Amino acid sequence: MNPQTKSNSLQSYQTILYDRALHPELFPLRERRVVRHGAYEAELWLMPGGHLFRFEFGTMCASELVTDQEGNLPDSGVLSAFLCAGERDFEHRFPKAKAGYMTTVQTETLSENLYMATYEEMMDHAREAEAMSFAWHDSGPCLSVLDVQRYSREIHMQSYHLIAAGGVVLRTQSIFEHE
Repeated sequence: MNPQTKSNSLQSYQTILYDRALHPELFPLRERRVVRHGAYEAELWLMPGGHLFRFEFGTMCASELVTDQEGNLPDSGVLSAFLCAGERDFEHRFPKAKAGYMTTVQTETLSENLYMATYEEMMDHAREAEAMSFAWHDSGPCLSVLDVQRYSREIHMQSYHLIAAGGVVLRTQSIFEHE
């Protein structure tokens, strides 16, 4: 695997937090799921190598977008944006709604053998957890997985995006919560 490919793959990924819903026609959706639980609603969009996680509570709406898409992204409503390379923690409060958001983003580049073992493990996890998943082939087997847990006042979502070009693994753990 070419080290330059690894670097370029990682450098294009970003996490963007919006204070609104986004439109699906801007993204290559492969699966969509809506979760209504108690006082909140969440929507998950799975895309090759990325996802969107929308949370609504009362009049508050926020969306987490993880993407390597560099152009044609909405500018309106951006609360924060950061590159995913390395490890990042981020929190944001929505005081009027008495709600909060937090995420941890981690990236790694793996050797080919370790990447394939991780790919197989994540395929098994997606099946066992009945998680959203999409597999495709691009310079090797690639996989995106979204796994969600619902609680009375919060929702947790873990994402795993495995990109064969460069052996890239991008993991996020995100929580939206309300009082």
